[in-house]
Amino acid sequence: MTGERQRRKARWGIALAGTLALVVSIPAFALWHYTESLGPLDLSVAVNRSTVVLDRHGQLLRPFATKEGRWRLPIETTDVDPRYLAMLKAYEDRRFDSHSGIDPLALMRAAGQFLRNGRIVSGGSTLTMQVARLLEPRDERSLTAKLRQVVRAIQLERRLSKDDILRLYLTLAPYGGNLEGMRAASLSYFGREPKRLSFSEAALLVALPQSPETRRPDRFARPALVARNRVLDRAQERGVISAAEAEAAKSAPMPDSRRAFPMLAAHAAEAALTERPDRNTHHLTIDARLQDSLEHLTRERVNRLDSRLSVAILAIDNTTGEVRAQVGSPDYMSKERAGAIDMTLAVRSPGSALKPFIYALAFEGGLAHPETLLDDRPSRYGIYQPENFDLAFQGTVTARKALQLSLNLPAVELLNELGPARLLARLRDTQTAIAIPKEAAPGLAIGLGGLGITLIDLTRLYSGLARGGEMPNLVRYAGETPVPAQGRRITDPVSAWYVFDILRGAPPPDNALAGRFAFKTGTSYGYRDAWAVGYDRRFTVGVWVGRPDGTAVPGLVGRMVAAPILFDAYARLGIESEALAVPSYALQATTASLPPPLRHIRKDVPKTIASTVQAPLKIAFPLDRSRVDLGFSESSDEKGSLVLKASGGVPPLTWMVDGAPVEVGSQRREAFWEPDGAGFVRLSVIDARGATDSVMVRLE
Repeated sequence: MTGERQRRKARWGIALAGTLALVVSIPAFALWHYTESLGPLDLSVAVNRSTVVLDRHGQLLRPFATKEGRWRLPIETTDVDPRYLAMLKAYEDRRFDSHSGIDPLALMRAAGQFLRNGRIVSGGSTLTMQVARLLEPRDERSLTAKLRQVVRAIQLERRLSKDDILRLYLTLAPYGGNLEGMRAASLSYFGREPKRLSFSEAALLVALPQSPETRRPDRFARPALVARNRVLDRAQERGVISAAEAEAAKSAPMPDSRRAFPMLAAHAAEAALTERPDRNTHHLTIDARLQDSLEHLTRERVNRLDSRLSVAILAIDNTTGEVRAQVGSPDYMSKERAGAIDMTLAVRSPGSALKPFIYALAFEGGLAHPETLLDDRPSRYGIYQPENFDLAFQGTVTARKALQLSLNLPAVELLNELGPARLLARLRDTQTAIAIPKEAAPGLAIGLGGLGITLIDLTRLYSGLARGGEMPNLVRYAGETPVPAQGRRITDPVSAWYVFDILRGAPPPDNALAGRFAFKTGTSYGYRDAWAVGYDRRFTVGVWVGRPDGTAVPGLVGRMVAAPILFDAYARLGIESEALAVPSYALQATTASLPPPLRHIRKDVPKTIASTVQAPLKIAFPLDRSRVDLGFSESSDEKGSLVLKASGGVPPLTWMVDGAPVEVGSQRREAFWEPDGAGFVRLSVIDARGATDSVMVRLE
């Protein structure tokens, strides 16, 4: 084995010396003839590089390997730390900027070193010759192969600029395994772009291409260290760095493993490749800083929740329609969370998240105003009997309060007046994809989530509200001109402002500030989906939480789970919220000062001030949180009887205990009830107008 190595070195030394002699002695016309016989140099290998997806500022979001499985990322000389370039030239080709492809002095030096030392000390190849070898890789190391490199180097120098040749080297140089090019190496070994490198890092990247497999720091740390330090010594000798800088760089630790390449906006990046497979570079409108922050947020939150939950977030610039962030899942690689599924595109039930659009249509059609009185009381529409989320009733409330508290019954009442078909038609006019079971005609349940919609479409609808009712066309690629909405509107500017003004006053989640922006939550039937969408004049952010397989998750409520994520996401936008401008013809009034037709939605209620001003319904006895002694603690066969008294309101009255009616249609303001035993009970009363009051009592 040793003899074979010596013979190989001897052959290489002879080839090196022979090449020098040949280059010097060959007449110009003969060299020209040989050059012509080789034909033009094929640069196609340099074109076959990794596809990259970049953010709006050119920052790398996600690269993709070539078809051969190699990481060969595009790079320019301006993308590289100048100190690396200085070290590279000092170590590999100090006369690179002045020679014409070959360096006779370097060849003579290499031949002399071989003759003196009996071994190869330096190869004498210029960077241009190395590029020629990378463009036409060959295993043979002979006089003919060396001459071919010389000729190809001369061709390169004639055809390309020095900067282009250097760029080819930076793109094609091998760094071990499937890493090609110093950008891929810098990201893999150091976890960052090569724009700013330490002296130690720069020296290692200079040393690796000479023997990429035997100097890989993740496998052969000692040879890599020796090679790095040799580069540092040469850089010091050539005056690139000082002695102190060289010593400090030698003490720097070596990377002991390869890092994963960036994978920001993984789903959006894949979508870009699917839509435009013929491109190598995709510039998205996504902001890498915001995207990274929101992806960290989703991971932080789901780690506290069910291990199979997923989270999706979408952020839209309302002015341009640009998608600034798109988080399809917390962890793309997670099998347990089905992370490869882009949940911004999943069709799910929105729960109450569509209620604002019911109110917007009612405001637009003159059916209601934010201060119009609505009834939150038990109602039945054929066989459909909706209920509130908390199974309680608020009585007569304004439209403002009904939407802020997300009451179901007033929303269904408005939708019943509008007609479900009108809501669906308006949604579809905005090119929103709505999924409805084909076997059933759309009914009132669509207002409470009885349809399917994606997070992208829902967030886009709210962005339309932020734009005064004008729907945006989403822009995903940087530099593209937004396509006009062509008159598609979700509502008119006044109604859009009414909804914004209402939702800005919605009660925020715990420990969050109220009034920063307008927002609405939603919870689908069976606790399968939790939603929260917020917006101001500049941005709209949508959040979805749930399991990709649609399994119910107890406690998965929009206000409790999705809303806190929304408020954190909004804070990470790094901007001050801006309110929508008040339209000049918006009617800002109280219920009493509204035009009579707008004071109450019910047709059977007179639209007069006197009819709407009543003494409030109140349970006069027993008092809230009181204890009532009915003798249950004593041994007795007789049950105690409790008198119930109310004041105010409009008869007839309905009395309920723990949600079950005990007396219906009473014209009197008192009733009697015989409880079954001691304990806590909730007593409620509802009058003819739907007003309600309730107390919690302990019976003893």
